[in-house]
Amino acid sequence: MLRAALVHSMTDPVRLEISAAGHAGHVFASRDMAGGSAPAVVLIHGIGASHRYLRRLHRLLAGSMETYSIDLPGFGATPRPGRTLSTAEHARYILGALEQLGVAEIVLVGHSMGTQMAVEAAQQAPERISNVVLMGPVVDPRRGTVAQQALALARDCLFYESPSSNALVFTDYLRCGPSWYFKTLQVMMEYPMEQRITGVSAPVLVVRGTNDPVADADWCRRLAGLARRGRLLEVQGTGHVVQHNRALEVRDGILAFTGLGAAAGEPLPGSPA
Repeated sequence: MLRAALVHSMTDPVRLEISAAGHAGHVFASRDMAGGSAPAVVLIHGIGASHRYLRRLHRLLAGSMETYSIDLPGFGATPRPGRTLSTAEHARYILGALEQLGVAEIVLVGHSMGTQMAVEAAQQAPERISNVVLMGPVVDPRRGTVAQQALALARDCLFYESPSSNALVFTDYLRCGPSWYFKTLQVMMEYPMEQRITGVSAPVLVVRGTNDPVADADWCRRLAGLARRGRLLEVQGTGHVVQHNRALEVRDGILAFTGLGAAAGEPLPGSPA
């Protein structure tokens, strides 16, 4: 029933309010009504944020494939859960919402904290996940304290972000509020990314901006190496919110890596010839 309601253009997503796994969130859907057997791409935001800073990438991907952006429970304009959710619970929400929409095969694309949900969902339902893309993954254990993460984020905002990316992030932070942000931050800081990524059976693409102080080159290379089938894409001249500031390059990298859409068969940008 929900799937039948998605009679919208590929670049004009419709907001769906979906309850799954005991929690309520929002899914922004762009679907080609012609259908087909190709996987759908699903975009997952980071801590304190929402689908808004994924819009540019969403629109570009929607020109080639079925695309969904998710506002996790408690973020964006979604209802606040009665307690802090674990990474595994967020992953169950994502998978449950997509199951309601009839999405059988998924390319998971997470940013920052959303990379943790992507990794967790890929382990919960490996048969449904064709590829995993981790943009600016966290948390590097070399910066394993809240103070170190805050310093890296401050450097990013001051020196490497655009005015529009900062505006999107900080207005979402204000809407999130400090209480919910810091409760979720504790969950994010405790997630063992290095351990969990080794259990992902799908191919993994790690994406970072070359100026990103939150997800630096050594950390991202390490994650790509720990993944069973991992690769690294570095996008020049941008910071942590790479999917907003360099949406076209990220779109092309995702399509090339997955073999889907207009860029299928092209070499992965930033990789050796």
